[in-house]
Amino acid sequence: MAELAAQAIVDAVGGPENIESLTHCATRLRFQLVNSELVDSAALDNIDVVMGSVPQAGNRYQVIIGGGVATVFQQINNLPAMGTTAAKSADDVKAEARSKGPRGKHAWMDGFFEYLADSFRPILGVLLGASLIIAFAAVMDAFGVQDFRAEVKPAGWQFLDTMWRSVFYFLPIMVAYNAAKKLNVDPWLGAAIMGALMTPEFINLSSRDDITCVTNEALGTQSCRADIFGIPLLLSDYGGNVFVPLMMAALLAVVYHGIKKVVPESLQLVFLPFLSMIIMIPITGFILGPLGVWLGGILGTGLAWLNTTAPILFAVLIPMLYPFLVPLGLHWPLNALMLMNIDTLGYDFIQGPMGAWNFACFGATAGVLFIAARERDAQMRQTSTGALIAGLFGGISEPSLYGIHLRFARIYPRMLVGCFLGGLTIGVGSMLLGTAGVTASAFAFTSLLTIPLFSPMSLYVIAIAVAFCTAMALVVITDYRTPEQKAEALARIAKQKAEGGPHVDILEEEEAQDGFETPAQQAGITAADAEPFLEAGAVATAVKERPRTQAPGMVPGTVTVLSSPLQGKVVPLKDVPDPGFASGAVGAGVAIDPSEGRLVAPGDAKVIMTFPTGHAVGLKMDSGVELLVHIGIDTVNMEGSGFKVLVSKGDIVSEGDPLVEFDIAAIKAAGYSPITPVLVTNHKKFGSIDARADGDATFGSPLLKVAAKGNQ
Repeated sequence: MAELAAQAIVDAVGGPENIESLTHCATRLRFQLVNSELVDSAALDNIDVVMGSVPQAGNRYQVIIGGGVATVFQQINNLPAMGTTAAKSADDVKAEARSKGPRGKHAWMDGFFEYLADSFRPILGVLLGASLIIAFAAVMDAFGVQDFRAEVKPAGWQFLDTMWRSVFYFLPIMVAYNAAKKLNVDPWLGAAIMGALMTPEFINLSSRDDITCVTNEALGTQSCRADIFGIPLLLSDYGGNVFVPLMMAALLAVVYHGIKKVVPESLQLVFLPFLSMIIMIPITGFILGPLGVWLGGILGTGLAWLNTTAPILFAVLIPMLYPFLVPLGLHWPLNALMLMNIDTLGYDFIQGPMGAWNFACFGATAGVLFIAARERDAQMRQTSTGALIAGLFGGISEPSLYGIHLRFARIYPRMLVGCFLGGLTIGVGSMLLGTAGVTASAFAFTSLLTIPLFSPMSLYVIAIAVAFCTAMALVVITDYRTPEQKAEALARIAKQKAEGGPHVDILEEEEAQDGFETPAQQAGITAADAEPFLEAGAVATAVKERPRTQAPGMVPGTVTVLSSPLQGKVVPLKDVPDPGFASGAVGAGVAIDPSEGRLVAPGDAKVIMTFPTGHAVGLKMDSGVELLVHIGIDTVNMEGSGFKVLVSKGDIVSEGDPLVEFDIAAIKAAGYSPITPVLVTNHKKFGSIDARADGDATFGSPLLKVAAKGNQ
């Protein structure tokens, strides 16, 4: 099954020949395609492991997978058809992207945030692992097993600290490595330069007697200076600092590539790193290091001041901003500030309010899951289940955002109410308790597993519960879809039931016998009425199903002849310039290239579907045949121009009654084909459907012969 999913993804993005390169991040496959217009987004979203897809500029395409992205990535690479298509490294891919020039009006801004994201993204896994180790230690502290913050601990617990401190203390080296790699610089060079400020020799300078120290009262931190050949050197502890390596790598890229231009290639192995180090280590130590500490101090002081003087405003502002920052990748600077706070203060005050946003996000997803389960919508149920698990246990919001929330605009206002109330709970609770907000003892993905890291824990639990339940309740009560989207979804479910798909329980009779209507019945949609119309671009609003009796045309031995509703030349269905119609996926029948802009009823029927755009009509013939007449190809895009609908849903019509008037010249002038499919959409309920393959059709002339099942 896994290999089938990998193959399905490759097919949906246009096949191996359409893939220039493939990389992945924590939750997404990142395709660089030859032509992004070849992507079948609907097919992608229907693949079991796919939670959503995101088209981007420059033929880039992201496919949201979730926590199993690395496995899917490997499975795709292992496909025989892929060959060497995806063999390029991430560096090669990014270098090629840079060589193609700007990708938008604000390319420098896109590049900046991509630089931040790619500097952190590869280490998210170890950050999450370290935060869970800290969470375990915090639980042990809560149960009185061991004081988590004690300066002196037993050797075993001190060793446990090394497991998570290795990540957070040496984080600057990791960031420097990734940042340098992002800028096409030897990543080990970036790591070595940053590591120089974390050696015992550098740290021991702080123990000298001839240094001077200054205390930052706002942050409660101390910085010392030493005299190095007459030049003052700031002796900050750079463990956990992220601003300095980001600044260093950016300048290193300029120096590195500049040296590379003047040093002969035969000497670059030695002199390129040598010259880079003797230039960049002093610049980093004397200038960039202090500047990074100062900038971090300014930002930290400002946020600390806001958190202290206006805690309610701060607690509400953070969760209200995050839903807009995360989709744009603008949350990375705040993540850097969190790490800076932990490094300088020993705790962070941003993650608590951020938790209100995360759990409001997960609550909205839970609301979608509740509705999907109630409606037996396997597609949304699967998407929301995966996203909710990734959120509640991994603290990862992208599957929810890209797979669900950004697809349905009604979710955001409801989620923001949860963000607001969750943040307000933290702000008001902090004032009542006299605390500086909800703080975290380590950088953590805000999930159920990391709750013990937050203090006061009880206030944090109440706040995230308020955020989660509010968003979930609002989504469940008011729905996450517009009426049109809901009708479309229910039509899709009903169609799948009628076709014997995975949703066969939607309209089963036992629910009605128990006194309950299914959601599809509540919306007035039946399998018989709704099955074909989603493909036609309609909003399905068919009437409620009446008590079933066997239609005359379905009695064994019966043959029903349908008259032509149009005048023109008959076109075989396979020649229709639309793969959905030509394949027979929508229904069986023929098409007509009309010579007159008038559509009439082919027999006695009830109108079960009309369209605001006038481009199609659905009929339920008295014989039991269900007919869809779709005037032109892609004419829904004309938005009703050139069409005049003469009937309404529910009307009873007789053979020859006018249904729609349309302007053939206007259709052609708009660049669309007027070829009109005439389709029996419930063809699977009949034995055979014979169509005229050629010739001319006139109003009332025989067009289709429909034989009931059981005919010999």
